Amino acid sequence: MNIVDHGDLLVVEHDDVELARYVVVSDAPAFEAPKPYLHPLRTLAGDVVTNFRPHDHRWHKGLQLTCTDLSGHNLWGGHTWVDGTGYTALDNVGRMDPDGPPTVTNDEIAHELVWRSARGEDLIGEHRSLRFELLDDKTWALTWTGELRNLTDESLSFGSPATRGLAGSGYSGLWWRGPRSFTGGQVLLPTGSAPASEARGSDAEWLAFIGAHDGVDRSSTLVFEQTMPTERFRTRWFVRSEEFAAVNPSWAFERTFPLEPDETARIGYRVTIADGALSLEDIERLRSLR
Repeated sequence: MNIVDHGDLLVVEHDDVELARYVVVSDAPAFEAPKPYLHPLRTLAGDVVTNFRPHDHRWHKGLQLTCTDLSGHNLWGGHTWVDGTGYTALDNVGRMDPDGPPTVTNDEIAHELVWRSARGEDLIGEHRSLRFELLDDKTWALTWTGELRNLTDESLSFGSPATRGLAGSGYSGLWWRGPRSFTGGQVLLPTGSAPASEARGSDAEWLAFIGAHDGVDRSSTLVFEQTMPTERFRTRWFVRSEEFAAVNPSWAFERTFPLEPDETARIGYRVTIADGALSLEDIERLRSLR
């Protein structure tokens, strides 16, 4: 893996294939909660496995860490769920700003960020690490780890639309939006194939999404895992397939969790990106390579 630093853009390459672009400074409108993101992500064959700013949810940008509800602050973008009213445009959309340039060391990107409210108040200090790893001639993996520290003098509560009354809509945290052609794709759990509606809310150890590409006779598989499960960050999966392709190891699917002043919480995820439609046996073999 080779990481090329272009200042506000870092490019991850392997054998002349651009596998990932890490956009450091977003030029998104304020309503979309600007933040760094990864797009496009590609397989080793060069097929794109992310979507960017789709017309239905313009704040969806490839793969990004985001937060729908932080004590009422919307770091996700767009409308906010108000119980009894529905999705409403509020003056509560914040942003995640780089706190200096990222550092590149071999196959890893380290980056400091500050989560800020709509009024510019510092809320969370984030340290993130993105490590890129070649697994075999058809597969590579991204390991995303981080620390979140409360910068305020009050307890902060991480939540989601579900914890504010919209049952089942527990999305918040690491968010992947797949290409349009992945709509209707297959969802796999360790127990086998499952409709997205049934996989949603599962606490399975991992979740995979298989989608087909337009223009080429190929499919790709993405496998999502939580690498540092704790009682606080206990993943339940938010996944869509029929409406659009999306996967989120949610940290607030059914309950909020607090972060006290100056307290730090650790998070960790792994996304494996493979050419082809993987079987359960293929996925377990790749997981053994960690």
